[in-house]
Amino acid sequence: MTAPPITLHVCLGCRAAGDDDADRAGSRLHAALADRLAGRSDIRLSGVDCLSVCKRPVTVALAAPDKWTYVAADAADPDEVAAAAALYASSDDGRVPWRDRPPLLKSGLVACIPPQPETRR
Repeated sequence: MTAPPITLHVCLGCRAAGDDDADRAGSRLHAALADRLAGRSDIRLSGVDCLSVCKRPVTVALAAPDKWTYVAADAADPDEVAAAAALYASSDDGRVPWRDRPPLLKSGLVACIPPQPETRR
């Protein structure tokens, strides 16, 4: 059975110093990632209005059902973000070992959020 794709959320509202409203760092990163991730069925790219880490643009989040969620900031290099997403996608539970993490998932890490517990009625 193939695992469902992970979602790479990119904050489109993130603005680097000098950006204007029409050309923001978040939108540029999203466009670059769309090119790099084209054809990958294991990673779904999603642009979101805001991830609320405005002091550290660009912010991204990696999420999937039954996996830990990572929120990372200072994402500037689309190749590094794509590599981090691929590592996350290949993990069973979303946890990427520290030694294997790119800088984005070390110094850029804002939060690791555990998977939601199963809900029973």
